[in-house]
Amino acid sequence: MDKIVKMIAEELNIKPAQVENTIKLIDEGNTIPFIARYRKEVTGGLSDEILRDLGERLNYLRNLEQRKEEVIKSIDEQGKLTDEILQAVAISKTLAEVEDIYRPYKQKKKTRATVAKAKGLEPLAKIILEQKETISIEEIAKNYININKLSIEDQKNKDKVVATTQDAIQGALDIIAEDISDNATYRKAIKRQYYREGLIQTKAINEEEASNYEMYYEYSEAIKYIPSHRILAINRGEKENFLKIKLEKPEEKILAFMEKDLIKGETQFTKLLKDTILDSFKRLIEPSIEREIRSDLTEKAEEKAIKVFGQNAKQLLLGAPIKGKTVMGFDPAYRTGCKIAIIDETGKVLDYTTIYPTQPQNDVEGAKKELLPLIEKHKVDMIAIGNGTASRESEIFVAQMIKEVSHPVHYTIVSEAGASVYSASKLATQEYPDINVSIRGAISIARRLQDPLAELVKIDPKAIGVGQYQHDVNQKKLAQSLTGVVEDSVNKVGVDVNTATPSLLSYVSGINTSIAKNIVTYRDENGKLKNRKQLLKVPKLGKVAFEQCAGFLRILDGDNPLEITAVHPESYEVTEKLLANLGFEKNDLKNKEKLEILRNKLKSISIANVAKELDIGEMTLSDIIEELIKPR
Repeated sequence: MDKIVKMIAEELNIKPAQVENTIKLIDEGNTIPFIARYRKEVTGGLSDEILRDLGERLNYLRNLEQRKEEVIKSIDEQGKLTDEILQAVAISKTLAEVEDIYRPYKQKKKTRATVAKAKGLEPLAKIILEQKETISIEEIAKNYININKLSIEDQKNKDKVVATTQDAIQGALDIIAEDISDNATYRKAIKRQYYREGLIQTKAINEEEASNYEMYYEYSEAIKYIPSHRILAINRGEKENFLKIKLEKPEEKILAFMEKDLIKGETQFTKLLKDTILDSFKRLIEPSIEREIRSDLTEKAEEKAIKVFGQNAKQLLLGAPIKGKTVMGFDPAYRTGCKIAIIDETGKVLDYTTIYPTQPQNDVEGAKKELLPLIEKHKVDMIAIGNGTASRESEIFVAQMIKEVSHPVHYTIVSEAGASVYSASKLATQEYPDINVSIRGAISIARRLQDPLAELVKIDPKAIGVGQYQHDVNQKKLAQSLTGVVEDSVNKVGVDVNTATPSLLSYVSGINTSIAKNIVTYRDENGKLKNRKQLLKVPKLGKVAFEQCAGFLRILDGDNPLEITAVHPESYEVTEKLLANLGFEKNDLKNKEKLEILRNKLKSISIANVAKELDIGEMTLSDIIEELIKPR
């Protein structure tokens, strides 16, 4: 564990104590949002992003340690474990390095070398490698011819027969070639040479065929410099059969390096070994090393892309909600018409229709006659236009149309990514059972302008539309990353427990899909929750889940004004002491005049002195004060 702690601390540039404390919290079952928000004193104020990186790295390094133990155990059971192997495994920093060390000891499928070993040619391979024998290799090889020693049945089996001296020599060389390819030191050095001096080259499969990849039809770039987006682009070009990809490497240097290590002066074995080194490289090492390098490049490119996708998703999710406005959702299209839905300030659907102002109908006047009365009737304030097909034409139409409205109406362009996925989902069917699938997209577009977070959590994070290559990266890792981003966003904002949908509640720290549904059922059966303690009456929501979720759930008109804030129940007592010391009580939070006086007093207090006086951490106190000062 000490090694893991030290490694993570160095990689993330944080203190070992921070890593150790965080690992303990994770192992106790605390969620990342809870740790980030309510255990700042323990972690030293690590952000949710650093905590997620720490969690991922911890998982990888624990898997690495487990694999090291499995490899050592397996080699030991074969009776081949040495101090050198133990040392090499101990200093390995990646799973790939451990697998390279284990490579010679793996149970192999049938290969030319395994067949040669079964024929008893390992001693001959050893003689060739030692390069000491002065008797000609052909003479030595005669001793390994076995055809006359085999039964008539076995003589028919090529995998058992050594018929000639050349068969014996070739079999021995096959064993040497495989041993060379399994050598972890060689593989590590060869990879290093690829990364230092190698080039990634792309060519067109058909130069005359037009595509999005024409800049890569004759392209070359150093492996060590090629950026992530270019890796993903050429991977896609290869997958779509427009490009072929080749790695150019310093082959002569690589061969010279192995020759220098293996060949001990000029002997009868020199040419045999040179040819075998070349065979080992071309047939065994080169294909597997290039697969590994392509895989490494792709993995690193995906990691960077997924981080960017996460940042993009966070921007969408944390877009400022537009409260108290009646919104028209405008889902653009051509042939099938533009779908329209109007929702009030609470998100309730007021009206919907379909208009045809775009090609091929171009019925601009008919569309105006349909929409202008609806805008006047429902006092529409904002029009949210989806950014998909026909968005530009729809924007031109809307810009002209709103000039004819008697009251001010504004429009904006909204990302419609995932709207069609949501429209056809089970959740959308439950929410709007009597409304056509196509209209549901317009409702989603309108609602994501009113409250982006509440609406976008209804959609699979991967369908939100966060980047050009989001469908090219590892989908499992992307889903995990985006789910984490959604969790962090939801918990950063907080959730009104009395209005939130199960989709939104399921992203709250400590609440799974089942508990989210139970909260809504409890709410439907018992009316609005009046305090956070009532959550403990929800089936399956026990004390552990309550500790994790309580601070993120808001009760806007309940018994305790502190429950409008992110102040955790564990801090109620100290918060009330803080208020009392300043001459206030918690109910004063409902009084606008007193609240303004309180805010001014809170802004001027000494955090260090008050924290000491209340026996509370300075970071926790700062968070409490920030919550009390927030506008409501």
